[in-house]
Amino acid sequence: MVQEKKLVQNVSGWLRIYDDGSVDRTWTGPPEAKFMAEPVPPHEEFIDGVATRDIITVAESNRSVRLYLPEITSADKEKLPVVVHFQGGGFCISEPDWFMYYNMYTRFARAARFICVSPFLRRAPEHRLPAAIEDGFSTLLWLQSVAKGESKELWLEKHADFSRVFLIGDSSGGNVVHEVAALAGKASLEPLRLAGAIPVHPGFLRSTRSKSELEKPQSPFLTLDMLDNFLALALPVGSTKDHPITCPMGEAASPLSGLKLPPFLVCLAEMDLIWDTEMEYYEAMKKANHDVELFVSKGMTHSFYLNKIAVDMDPNTAAETEALIARVKEFIEKH
Repeated sequence: MVQEKKLVQNVSGWLRIYDDGSVDRTWTGPPEAKFMAEPVPPHEEFIDGVATRDIITVAESNRSVRLYLPEITSADKEKLPVVVHFQGGGFCISEPDWFMYYNMYTRFARAARFICVSPFLRRAPEHRLPAAIEDGFSTLLWLQSVAKGESKELWLEKHADFSRVFLIGDSSGGNVVHEVAALAGKASLEPLRLAGAIPVHPGFLRSTRSKSELEKPQSPFLTLDMLDNFLALALPVGSTKDHPITCPMGEAASPLSGLKLPPFLVCLAEMDLIWDTEMEYYEAMKKANHDVELFVSKGMTHSFYLNKIAVDMDPNTAAETEALIARVKEFIEKH
């Protein structure tokens, strides 16, 4: 007789852990939103002006990235910048091929004219931090090897400007942006040049609840349950949210002033649950004399632009999504 496994933990409909250690990431929220968390197969032909492919970057560990290439037009006089995207999901859920990312990054690549490289970051609890950071940095090393001609990737060899590489990541992917930028500052990545970094609604926190966590609205993309439990599953065992990866402006982290960082554009949402600590990070970066700009989406909640239903139905969400894309495009063109 097969013994039925018991549910040990359920985090906001996004993640279930069983007593045998198995993890189930099937979306169990409203069925009409399920399509956003389903994988989109790669397609080498251009659909809506963008083609995608998945590439193995490290054969031994089966690490891979998804590439998004916008259709090259006569207006593209130069090679295109490369934007390395890190997915969010509290280090525990989501993949770069999920529809929500596919939908957003085909739009981004088409509008802002860049090649997007989105690594499949290892996820907790099977792979606790710093696994996702290691995967993020290893993507830069792979890009460097393509730039040097040591690894082959035709789209990049033909169309990528390796002197203009940017990092972008939402939510916990914003934490990966900060950490990978800091590692890049200590490394020799020539002929690759890190030109800028864009944390979007980054998951910067402290172990004590902030005022915004108590007062601002929870959303399907961020609940207090996710905030607490995803990080408990993702951070090294025994760590609190004051860990340097979740609190780079805190005492446990290396001083921000000692880091060699590219220009930063910090993108925040006015109604984000973690607004207070995100703003604290921005202020700390400014105080440490880093080149840092701030962009705020008015009236919006955490990762609002990934919610295609809201973007399609609500004119405000649609307008704020357009404004975010335009601001990222402007930052990339400036650098």
